[in-house]
Amino acid sequence: MAPWKLPVIAAAIVVPIAAGFLVAGPGLGVAVAALVAFAIIWLAARQTPRGPIGAPAEDGSRHVLLVITCAVEEPAAVQRLAAAAGLDGNGGDASVLVLSPARIGFLDRWASDVESARQAAQQNLVATVAALAKSGVAAEARVGDEDIVQAVEDQLQSFPASEVVLVGDGESSDADEAAATELDSRLRAEFRRVDLSSGGR
Repeated sequence: MAPWKLPVIAAAIVVPIAAGFLVAGPGLGVAVAALVAFAIIWLAARQTPRGPIGAPAEDGSRHVLLVITCAVEEPAAVQRLAAAAGLDGNGGDASVLVLSPARIGFLDRWASDVESARQAAQQNLVATVAALAKSGVAAEARVGDEDIVQAVEDQLQSFPASEVVLVGDGESSDADEAAATELDSRLRAEFRRVDLSSGGR
């Protein structure tokens, strides 16, 4: 933490409480103190650990986690994906898991309707796994959390990936870009992105 931050944080806590006591006496001071305490607890609860994600596989085998944000069906797209993930040619000995985050829309979240998002993710998985199988790549499939980083972190608890590949179609949102940046900085496994709209990167 930068040296100047601690005095600023302390002032942000003390000044409103002191002002409340000075302006309207103990009643307002105690109320402001309670609000400040609630704000601190709320902010602390929203913070998530930012340590490294995942642990290296101990068996020495390749474990590839493909995170898809769209269905990968076209033969050319499947070939680009397989090549970028190292699954063509000598990649047949790799263990492959395809993960599709359930992308919940605003209205669905408001209505607590997550089933349609999970069904859409499942359809993406079925199409992608079938297309990979046609190209000679056997893979398992799972639906994950709507948050890409959380979905990857959850899967790495049971699937110790040596490589994580984030697959998109060129229509990534700000949240997708932020997730890619965070995965790149936090993953212990090798991380790559594949943009199927431009042949991968």
